[in-house]
Amino acid sequence: MVRRKRNERPPGAASASARTKVASKPTEGHGRRHTPRASGYPTHMAYKILVTDQVDPTGVEILQAVDDFDVDVLPTQPADELLKLIGSYDAIIGRSATRISPELLAAGTRLKVVGRAGVGVDNVAMDDATRLGIAIINAPAGNTIAVAELFFGGVLSLLRHLPRADMSMHSGRWERSDLTGTEMKGKTLGIVGLGRIGGEIANRAHAFGMQMLAYDPYISKDRFRALRATATESLEALLPEVDVLTVHTPLNDETRGMIGPDELALLRDGAIVVNMARGGIIRDDALVTELESGRLRGAVLDVFSQEPLTGDHPYRTLPSAILTPHLGASTRESQHNVARDVCEAVRDFLLNADYSRSLNVSFGADDTTGLRPALELARRAAIVARGLLASEGERAVRGVTLKVGDDLAGAASALLNAAIVGVLDGVIEAGRINLINARTVASQRGLEIDMGSGGIAPHSRALEIRVRGDEHEVRVGGVAPFDAEARLTRIHDFHVDVMPR
Repeated sequence: MVRRKRNERPPGAASASARTKVASKPTEGHGRRHTPRASGYPTHMAYKILVTDQVDPTGVEILQAVDDFDVDVLPTQPADELLKLIGSYDAIIGRSATRISPELLAAGTRLKVVGRAGVGVDNVAMDDATRLGIAIINAPAGNTIAVAELFFGGVLSLLRHLPRADMSMHSGRWERSDLTGTEMKGKTLGIVGLGRIGGEIANRAHAFGMQMLAYDPYISKDRFRALRATATESLEALLPEVDVLTVHTPLNDETRGMIGPDELALLRDGAIVVNMARGGIIRDDALVTELESGRLRGAVLDVFSQEPLTGDHPYRTLPSAILTPHLGASTRESQHNVARDVCEAVRDFLLNADYSRSLNVSFGADDTTGLRPALELARRAAIVARGLLASEGERAVRGVTLKVGDDLAGAASALLNAAIVGVLDGVIEAGRINLINARTVASQRGLEIDMGSGGIAPHSRALEIRVRGDEHEVRVGGVAPFDAEARLTRIHDFHVDVMPR
């Protein structure tokens, strides 16, 4: 195993790129172990990080620049081999080739964070990660331009017969009269999912003179207006109106098989279907049937239900299908961007307890930099409340209630999680509860968790924790202003002024 740290180079190396040289296996016993605090907040001890799946060296170098990180770079490992290795790592960063399975997460007894250098996380067992308190971080913006540009390349290739024209020319033929195509101008584009990638496609489609319809129940009307896209109330209302249909949604229970035989039947004759999001959103069997019949003009597919696409798949026999091997993010710029983004986020999570990029914890509109004093206040207030409850002879906590001021309302969910961490501090095994799995642990222990109604006058950044036992309840309040340190200000109806340390 060759391990590189900041400013290290192997003998004879002349550039920083040498620090990302792939190793065959890790060296055992290197690096200091650390013990996380019971609160589950990362500390500034040494961390071991495994980077795999050929993540771009630009991101690896960000990690190697940190003295407290021991970074191992390995090629994609077989599942059984990775299972043997994962127990010694605090973080793993990879792409789609490595499946983060429930078994892998369970074996990663030190694992705190999983980084995905890309957008999708369908190769990650999210529920298991949340239950175990493992943060899942991706890079949602890094490949946006690459996918948007590939979309237009694929559609233009289909409309102008570019693959056939190229093959014909290389075969010594001149088939100009047989290769008459159609223009994008005047066509209606239907976008399902108007997020980052869908929005970039909408912006660029205007330059081609296309009309724009979109369906996304989770996007504000303001975004539709900004992108000059007409919103439809349902998928069924969009489909009959479009010449080109493209989907840009995650793959989940709601979207799996979303475009099936009934939906494809609603499309106009001669329509084009594009999928550069995730295989499984469009039903393969239904699309094959429509293409074989000739009713649809064609399809542009970059993703598939099973990848890699191997064997005699029906798509391979269809000349009206433009097929690419999941190239959406395969540009130098995209790989650079997603590697940098995810490695920076993993670094900040480990060193600074920055949960803002974790997919399995919500902070509302707040970022964790400005919110961190309030999170710590909620945790400390809950610790104090639990201690006071114990002084009343109540050995077991039965419930936790949080009330917040108006300015903290958007982050109430995360603050309640922090309060749960405080209540169970020292009760749960060290490192087994944090902001991610607090609700799960509370549910397992039968704690009643709820959000109190109404704000807390007179301060908009105040909060109050109520901890209940069988017979008593303790109320502890505090305030986390922007321009001063957070303080405990009230215990029951008594005013106090205590730094929450």
